[in-house]
Amino acid sequence: MKIGVLGIQGAIQEHLSILRKAGVEPSWLKDRKELDSVTALVMPGGESTTMIKLLKRFEMWEALRNRIEDGMPVLATCAGMILLSKTIENVVNQDSLGVLDISVKRNGYGRQINSFEVDLQIDEIGPEPFRAVFIRAPKIESIGGEVRVLTSYEESPVLVRQGNVLAASFHPELTGDLRIHRYFLKIAEAAGQRIEECAE
Repeated sequence: MKIGVLGIQGAIQEHLSILRKAGVEPSWLKDRKELDSVTALVMPGGESTTMIKLLKRFEMWEALRNRIEDGMPVLATCAGMILLSKTIENVVNQDSLGVLDISVKRNGYGRQINSFEVDLQIDEIGPEPFRAVFIRAPKIESIGGEVRVLTSYEESPVLVRQGNVLAASFHPELTGDLRIHRYFLKIAEAAGQRIEECAE
């Protein structure tokens, strides 16, 4: 299993570090060839408009969409979640990959000055609360029928899963808590086992 971190803009080093602590050696993914080589992908937070431009410039946009639609496991945080969403409600004509059946509002919890931390209960990762860091976070406004809500904040989903896609409004890489990344690695391992079984 080879895990990549999309390394064109955003909180790249933080995800690389926490994945190493979780027991894997991730690759810093910067081009189409490297995208083709990984079995699972982390899409970090950052600036979504810049990420879109760079993905298209490096000819990774459609390839990324195809890989996700074909079942590649993805963990997307903050801006990464915006890129995956079907609809961005408060920005006219911003493109998205449309592979996660949610609609989002950019900066839905406020600007940088409104950043905050909160304890979230996430049953899928264990009984202890997870300290979530929200920085210019997108707010999920609606979800489709195949989307599972893993936890919410003030009645809005902030961690969701649809098949092999796991997406968070917050930044799990900015704490010392490895549980969300370990949960994603289990998703990736299960997906890899299914692929091997189909190939036999």
